[in-house]
Amino acid sequence: MENTQNLKDQRLADAWATLQSHAVEHSSLDADSNRLAFADPEFLLRRETRGIRFQLELLKPDLGQQEHGIENTVVVFGSARFGSQEEAQALLHNARASAEPAAIAHAERLLRNAVYYEKARVFAGMVARYSATQAAADKLFVCTGGGPGIMEAANRGAQEAGSISVGLNIALPHEQEANPYVTPELSFKFHYFALRKMHFMMRAKALVAFPGGFGTMDELFETLTLVQCKKAKPLPIVLFGSDYWKRLLNLNVLVEEGAISPEDLQLFSYADEPAQAWAAISQFYALKG
Repeated sequence: MENTQNLKDQRLADAWATLQSHAVEHSSLDADSNRLAFADPEFLLRRETRGIRFQLELLKPDLGQQEHGIENTVVVFGSARFGSQEEAQALLHNARASAEPAAIAHAERLLRNAVYYEKARVFAGMVARYSATQAAADKLFVCTGGGPGIMEAANRGAQEAGSISVGLNIALPHEQEANPYVTPELSFKFHYFALRKMHFMMRAKALVAFPGGFGTMDELFETLTLVQCKKAKPLPIVLFGSDYWKRLLNLNVLVEEGAISPEDLQLFSYADEPAQAWAAISQFYALKG
């Protein structure tokens, strides 16, 4: 007689097979009150089950990182639009061939900002090489938003140095795909921005924010707020590219108007070279090696 455990496993497998067959055949599932709840998309996607989806987005990446021994991360934020120098050079070449002034100006900006891609790549390699010599509990792993641009550069630098790295991607209307340098087993996709940002902070031991747009600023200011309000432990927050950030943000205005305390400006520092960013982290934790 089949034992209880095998019977249970078979029922779960049958439920999953039913769900997969409909996905493969591109046919919709009719409502069925007798379907197991976990294999019932209509049920899981109801407004009332949103809390369950929150829990799943919290749990899946957490367990996945635990299984790979990832407890400490260096989070790298930055623009998805700033690519490599090689890509930027090719775009500029094509733009000049087209003789379109707007295309040329756009390509020239991309080439100018490609320096940040290359420096993020170098910085991530430094993190990876340091961790290669450390005990498991002391290793630092690069974590990014998993997309293109600066995120790709950091995952690429880690991979080139022989390290695994994390990508916390987000489902967007234009379907942002994970960059090819994220470790496949550590490439997670989120529906909820809030849960994604929570995962950035759960293991973060440092944040390096390269130039970026609204998304980068959102993530940066959330981190600053959590540390300022003591909802997160102090950690190095490095703004990479001092000219960019100082032109974009005059945070002294907040001090002058009494919106923040003068000491809040000490929550972050600036860096213009990968070695400076790594030094800020090393000095904060008194790292050796």
